[in-house]
Amino acid sequence: MSSERFITADPAPEADDLLKRYVDLAHPRLGTEVTFATDDFFADKSRMIAPDAPVFFPDRFDDHGKWMDGWESRRKRTPGHDHAIIRLGQRGTIAAVDIDTAFFTGNFPPEAALEAADTVDAPGEDDWQTIVPRMDLKGDSHNIVASDAAGPFRWLRLHIYPDGGVARLRVYGTIAKDWSEVGADEVVDLAALTNGGTAIAWNDAHYGAPANMLAPGRAPVMADGWETARRRRPGNDWCVLKLGTAGTISNLLIDTRHFKGNFPDRFSLRAARLDADPAPDSIEAESAAWPLLLDETRLAADEERTFDDVIDLGPVTHVRLDIFPDGGVSRLRLYGTKAS
Repeated sequence: MSSERFITADPAPEADDLLKRYVDLAHPRLGTEVTFATDDFFADKSRMIAPDAPVFFPDRFDDHGKWMDGWESRRKRTPGHDHAIIRLGQRGTIAAVDIDTAFFTGNFPPEAALEAADTVDAPGEDDWQTIVPRMDLKGDSHNIVASDAAGPFRWLRLHIYPDGGVARLRVYGTIAKDWSEVGADEVVDLAALTNGGTAIAWNDAHYGAPANMLAPGRAPVMADGWETARRRRPGNDWCVLKLGTAGTISNLLIDTRHFKGNFPDRFSLRAARLDADPAPDSIEAESAAWPLLLDETRLAADEERTFDDVIDLGPVTHVRLDIFPDGGVSRLRLYGTKAS
């Protein structure tokens, strides 16, 4: 076991709230990549979108100097400033960004700006539009700013003035799926993050957010699923998911990978077609009355299961997952066809 000391950055409550309402479009699991940086001498540009919280190793150095967890350019000795280009894995609209300078104290950029473009190939200079005007940054801080740019976008260009380090760039928004490209009889995962699915309500997400269940691929670790705290009172835990589009669910997959002593004993699914999301103060009671899509069914540890015998409810927009009484689910797939 390594004896190397490290410190983990503190989360920002505002960022946690944004992540509950939106998807981080800069997450590598969506296919996002940092494709270019004018300079990343001290710290590789790809670290800027790493999904984990930044860490600091007081005694770690490499051939270029102090090792930092983020993107860091060298001290600029010529006119101009540094920038990096990010290709989003999924086209989306942007509600807010967090330019996180955790652990960058005497080496953070004093200012930054963010541009976006919506070209299929790499943007030309005329394709960029400003979505976050040049703003002051604080060192070792979450610099969170809202954006009302219309979008959607496929590319981002982060400018830092004149140089320095950014630990993480988080881009909070909504995936813009073009459903006209999906055939009427094509079976897709209607709840997938990449298809615009999201989690809109839950009673507990102590160890992991419900939206994790909708992420691509199988969960690499337990923390990449939805897990609640141990329940010490009557009842059960639940979450409400919004599909990427209205559709008829024909079969589903639920996966408790990594959850062995903490998987739910049972689960059930309810669904409804709504014109709008329920109000926050009524969603729990309202969703508990939706028709059953799948009745209460037992689960097993660390197991992927499929179900083809779901109840035909016709097109739905929202699904409620109940777990009894508590525990963790790594992935949920809701397969079906879009509504005509």
